[in-house]
Amino acid sequence: MKYLIVGLGNIGKEYENTRHNIGFMVLDHLAKIFEESFDSDRHAFTTMIKHKGRSIYLIKPTTYMNLSGKAVQHWLSTLKIPREHLLVIVDDLALPFGSLRMRSKGSNAGHNGLKNIEACIGGNNYPRLRFGIGDDFPKGRQVDYVLSEFNEDEKISLDQHIEKAAEMILSFASIGISHTMTKFND
Repeated sequence: MKYLIVGLGNIGKEYENTRHNIGFMVLDHLAKIFEESFDSDRHAFTTMIKHKGRSIYLIKPTTYMNLSGKAVQHWLSTLKIPREHLLVIVDDLALPFGSLRMRSKGSNAGHNGLKNIEACIGGNNYPRLRFGIGDDFPKGRQVDYVLSEFNEDEKISLDQHIEKAAEMILSFASIGISHTMTKFND
């Protein structure tokens, strides 16, 4: 069984530890656990891990957030992975910091990365893991907020939230989305 796990983010040093890059951060952590590293490939940095007999492909799109769908579409097709075995990790302003919610489908909630994925693969019927980044910003400063680093208080517990997200990904690939949602969703 094959799975495609997509961590959303932006490439480049200036985006490295920002809230918008939490998808990249989660996949970096997962690859590190399995002692794997990412290689530059078509539209993404890629690696593969094995877990409980599953081949789990991790991709970090290099197309920038707003064109993430191009990488998702390419790798779903190239690896011949069914949409129900796709999981997108995305930052979510509507959830409190550190809150994690897996869903089998859903709206893009105005997130440009998800909007582009929907446009490229034809709909919102694919699993996603929403990682809460909170919404502590003044009106009109949303872009500045998502492109800023986590604050000192958040950094204290960030690693444990990233660890939980990694556990949820492995659970998704081994026991399925329904059981994973029941076990982990806040």
